Amino acid sequence: MRHETMIAGFGGQGVVTAGYILGRAACLFDKKNVTQTQSYGPEARGGACTSEVVISEDVIDYPKVIKPDVLVAMSQEAYSECCQYVKEGGIIILDKDLVSVDNKRKEVRYYEIPSTAVAEHLGSKIVANIVMLGTLVALTGVVSKEAIRKSVEERFPKQAELNLRALEEGMKLASVD
Repeated sequence: MRHETMIAGFGGQGVVTAGYILGRAACLFDKKNVTQTQSYGPEARGGACTSEVVISEDVIDYPKVIKPDVLVAMSQEAYSECCQYVKEGGIIILDKDLVSVDNKRKEVRYYEIPSTAVAEHLGSKIVANIVMLGTLVALTGVVSKEAIRKSVEERFPKQAELNLRALEEGMKLASVD
């Protein structure tokens, strides 16, 4: 089992943080093998940014995403740049507040999640990445819900309540389609 996730957006959205949290959940709490790589432009905020997470029960012989099982697109540019790489039968989760799609690929499943609106409703736009993580975990089961909760709590000890609410809201959105 090799599961590849690509999270993409722009700097300041917590793309790298989301990948880090997912990787820690898989490695520390679900005891799987994980690699997490990231790329971003020189801008402090606003530039293109990606986080790639490979999760496997076997040894990972190549640390980069080859053909993502899942793309989480948090910006229009991220979607436009990365959507063609998702493997047939894969999943694209997009922030419907920031990404619009005219021509959907027929061989992948799309989930349009209002993560920014949900985050704003919770009181902080900054937790949109955690909303997306909740949806990702609920749709794929790539890590256990308990593992992702522990990873979020560990990453944000002072803001655990807000982030856990965002995670739960994301999980609920996975069942609304």
